[in-house]
Amino acid sequence: MLRATLTVLSVPLVLAALTGCGAQAATKDDGFAVPAGVQEQYQVLADEIAEKGKTVESGEWTVNLITEAAEPWFDKHGAHFRAPKAGETHHIEIIPTETSTGRIVPNVPITLEVVDAKDKVVQKLDLNFYYSTFYHYANNFTVPEAGTYTLRATLGVPTFNRHGEESDTPALAKGTTVEFKDVELTKE
Repeated sequence: MLRATLTVLSVPLVLAALTGCGAQAATKDDGFAVPAGVQEQYQVLADEIAEKGKTVESGEWTVNLITEAAEPWFDKHGAHFRAPKAGETHHIEIIPTETSTGRIVPNVPITLEVVDAKDKVVQKLDLNFYYSTFYHYANNFTVPEAGTYTLRATLGVPTFNRHGEESDTPALAKGTTVEFKDVELTKE
């Protein structure tokens, strides 16, 4: 089971959501099982948030933050490898989840600002969507000096279509802005 309990993001909640969607879900008697990769995705995410992350809720959104040393990646088509550029110090990840289900939300335009103690924006970047052990949005940032910062994430409205009736209010129809205060960014 989970070693770390998060506000909303938990394997049992995600499994319950999968059951409600008609997907294969873990139960004792029906023989269906959630694929190991899905279980691992949420377990690793929970562990990393517990170890080096933060979580903020904002309406329909639960927004998770993980900060790490600058990282390499392959471009959108997987054809080109990109090593961290000179001066990049941190790989800052945002993982937006739907509060009611715990599911990671795809197709969200996200901008992240690193704000210093004087309320000056040190750097502002759009985040890219990443395939990894768990899906997330991130970019490498150049933080000029180690210290305590506020990280401000602005999430736009997801670009996917939604099923529903004309009288329904579509899920995740509004973006949000959240702040993670007192984030210690050290030179790693």
